[in-house]
Amino acid sequence: MKLTSSTMQLPQQLGNTANQGKLSQNGQSQSLSPSFSDRLEDGLKQVANAQNSAATMAQNYELGLENDLAKVMVGQQVSSLAFQLTLNVRNKALSAYKDIMNMPV
Repeated sequence: MKLTSSTMQLPQQLGNTANQGKLSQNGQSQSLSPSFSDRLEDGLKQVANAQNSAATMAQNYELGLENDLAKVMVGQQVSSLAFQLTLNVRNKALSAYKDIMNMPV
């Protein structure tokens, strides 16, 4: 199985989180990693890219440009899992929001 650049980014992203919270010269904490919204946006773009890639591979297979059916099927499974993960994260965030809104003040 060939490792793609998105697969190789995970250890790099994990290493970046270890550098969070370093102190600047004046003692204030400075963030070296992207914000939550940036990470969320990047994640959604990666899911969209996986879906587009899977659709392109499937179309190429149907046209006879791609001969490796296993590669096409793996691409579709990766796309499906990425979408399911995104959907579950959204559901958890929505559930947490509802719990917070229902808290008595």
